[in-house]
Amino acid sequence: MPKSLPCLAIAGALIAGTLMAAAGGSHGVEAAGLPAFAVLVAAAFAVQWIAFIPAWFLQTERFFDLTGSITFLVVTAGALLIRGDFDPRSLVIAAAIAVWALRLGPFLFLRVRRDGEDRRFRQIKPNFPVFLMTWTLQGLWVSLTAAPALAALLATDSTAPDWTLAAGAALWLAGFVIEVAADEQKRRFRAIPENRQRYIASGLWAWSRHPNYFGEILLWIGIAVIAAPVLQGWQLATLVSPVFVWLLLTRISGVRMLEARANRRWRDDPGYQEYLRRTNTLLLRPPRRT
Repeated sequence: MPKSLPCLAIAGALIAGTLMAAAGGSHGVEAAGLPAFAVLVAAAFAVQWIAFIPAWFLQTERFFDLTGSITFLVVTAGALLIRGDFDPRSLVIAAAIAVWALRLGPFLFLRVRRDGEDRRFRQIKPNFPVFLMTWTLQGLWVSLTAAPALAALLATDSTAPDWTLAAGAALWLAGFVIEVAADEQKRRFRAIPENRQRYIASGLWAWSRHPNYFGEILLWIGIAVIAAPVLQGWQLATLVSPVFVWLLLTRISGVRMLEARANRRWRDDPGYQEYLRRTNTLLLRPPRRT
């Protein structure tokens, strides 16, 4: 990795966060004379940098994912309290994010604790700028992913419950159930000692090679649908959230990294090659006949 890349990535994350803060705060309430949305975006980055300090000195990534989930809870609760208007749409948005974060954070934390490490960080932890970049990018992840939710929670106007609330909640619920079920199926599969070096091709994993990521994308689409009716002007730019989640999980980390690792491990396995041919990468669908 070029030495200048971490600094450029940090700068890029801060620029993207600033632009999103400006867009999301354009028609929202204020806090201490500043757009509350911008204040919460700054808080999202600040939490990561504070957590980075002990992580660097202890050379650990064990609470990285947990910190991300806690940050979602902090900014969501902050937005709800700053506005102080607990209308049905706001409560559904806040509850959806809280349930998701309270499930995902401990799940990932316990997985890293069980495995002893997160292999993604083996080469990252000893390098100060790269490790800092990773935490900074997590601040951007929180800011962009939660953007439509925060903009809706901080909007100056509210709207009565309508079909978008029902449709968005249904999408969120479907995505959440898929993600939880897929994670639990994989956890149980890997709990069997002889399966630890094997790939899972049963349950939802027979319908998609990454059903948990499909569920994750779907639930954030649901939150965007719920939030959309109360957004105005530049706040509509926050609806990039599900697109960002899709790009992150399929093009930057997630699918891309896992597929490359799996191909290195099982490229000579005829069974795995057959699994690739009959199973979609992301979207859920019955296995193809071969």
